[in-house]
Amino acid sequence: MERLDKRIAATGRWSRKEAKALIKSGRVKVDGQQATSPEEKIPEDATLLVDGHLVSSERYTYLMLHKPQGVVSSTEDPREPTVLGLLPPHLRKLGLFPVGRLDKDAEGLLLLTNDGPLAHRLLSPGKHVDKRYYVEVTGELDETDRKALAEGIQLKDGTHCRPASLELLPETGQALVTIQEGKYHQVKRMLAARGKPVSYLKRLAMGPLALDPALPPGAWRPLQAEELAALEALWK
Repeated sequence: MERLDKRIAATGRWSRKEAKALIKSGRVKVDGQQATSPEEKIPEDATLLVDGHLVSSERYTYLMLHKPQGVVSSTEDPREPTVLGLLPPHLRKLGLFPVGRLDKDAEGLLLLTNDGPLAHRLLSPGKHVDKRYYVEVTGELDETDRKALAEGIQLKDGTHCRPASLELLPETGQALVTIQEGKYHQVKRMLAARGKPVSYLKRLAMGPLALDPALPPGAWRPLQAEELAALEALWK
């Protein structure tokens, strides 16, 4: 059970003070009954209406974002535009953060959520969650590059990377790269260590979650129920 005003404020659309005012003015219904007290305790599965509109009472929010080039994967930055700046104001109040990072000049799939445990499971190297990228490089990728990544490459600073998959595409400077880690600039550094610097990078998938081809750069949408279920099924 949770206080009604707290539940409404948790949506990010209203402050706690605004939620109390909504309730006292008779604009809130709980399971079809008009609410009168902000202190009223309601069950987790209660149906809330404000001005006749359904208010989601989900504990967590999950958004798929097609991150565009030119924005940074952080919640705030004093100099650069951030991925949260692409969202409407009421969603920016929910404590969302990006699950993993994409470089400023990279684009592609980025999951935004306020579910810390799920984010930790997706990013932990011990969970072996695939992250799949499309890359274009300067130079020609070949079978020797594929074998080197499959064996686990050593970066120029001595860092060792776990084995990764390199799927060569028909165009010699293009490939699909799959890793299960998230070291700083890892894909770029692995290919740079092979003398093939990356000129373009796009994340296509994280585990079972694939970038929606209907989302243009800068667009976002809530995760569908089956997508969220697929993520949660990774650890069942």
